Amino acid sequence: MGTATAKSAISRTRKSTAKRARGKLAPRRSARGLDAAEVAIAMDSAEIADVVALVRSSGGALIGAYREPLGGRPLVLASLPLHAVQPTPFQRDLSPTHAKRLASKIDETAAFLDPLIVVRGEDGRLWTPNGRHRLAAGKLLGLKQITALISPDETLAYRILALNTEKAHNLRDRSLEVIRMARSLAKRTPVSKEAQHAAEFESAELLTLGIVYEKSSRFAGGAYSSFLKKVDRFSERTLAASLREREGFASRLLEIDARTKRIIAMLQGRGFKSPYLRNYVVARINPVRFYKSKKGQAKPPMPLAQALTRMAAAAKNFKVDSVSNADLAWVAVGAGAPD
Repeated sequence: MGTATAKSAISRTRKSTAKRARGKLAPRRSARGLDAAEVAIAMDSAEIADVVALVRSSGGALIGAYREPLGGRPLVLASLPLHAVQPTPFQRDLSPTHAKRLASKIDETAAFLDPLIVVRGEDGRLWTPNGRHRLAAGKLLGLKQITALISPDETLAYRILALNTEKAHNLRDRSLEVIRMARSLAKRTPVSKEAQHAAEFESAELLTLGIVYEKSSRFAGGAYSSFLKKVDRFSERTLAASLREREGFASRLLEIDARTKRIIAMLQGRGFKSPYLRNYVVARINPVRFYKSKKGQAKPPMPLAQALTRMAAAAKNFKVDSVSNADLAWVAVGAGAPD
């Protein structure tokens, strides 16, 4: 009887857990952040004095100030002249199509509701690290002023990538933005190590891919991303030294891709027309394709330099006559869609 009751209780618990998992999130057990009385900041507060002066000198209007409720960082809400704000120099490239579409939708609603996040840039001007397309949309709409949340913390410009929600980053966008941030930080903090900026850069392979995309904007990075994720790690060397090393890695990867293109051309010449040819070839020459990392394991199966050497050798020795349609069908199932 007792056993049956216990089994019944376990069953109910499992059902309850499964039901809660579908569409519901369990809140954090302990509350965190600021209380209401701690959020408001007086406009004459010393901790925002520099930002207040910057708004006034730029021809803007102060609206209010507060501490953001999680970390307590001070923010100033202000209206700024559109010409006073510039995107960060390392931000992803502007998509005119997206900016036009965004401007059209804002015009339809007759309301510009989403403030830009703004910091003071290294050149003393106002930078937005996450609002390039909204800023462009504002210019298309002919706005005189734009609302902004201004932070005294200038380093926020390098940590905003994970919070960018106005236009989804594809792999190329993310990689280019990361490498531009790395080059800027290498000048700003020349003695800092690459690994110290792991939070800003998000993932080590984005640095390598960023250099590759700088050299070849049409590079098929998605085909090599899983390979790099397994072997690319943040360096303990200074940013400048690490970036020089990554220049070499990027050049080697482009050489491998050039060989991959020749292999694809040969396969196409033998009658293979699958859109998954690149995925298949890269998978075949990937020296760590069968490696499964264990949870919590940070060490790569081999250094990136060694992995690139093996990959280049595999590409050089690739046997096109060993490829069958069955192999390509297997890759198509795992790939889902061509790069």
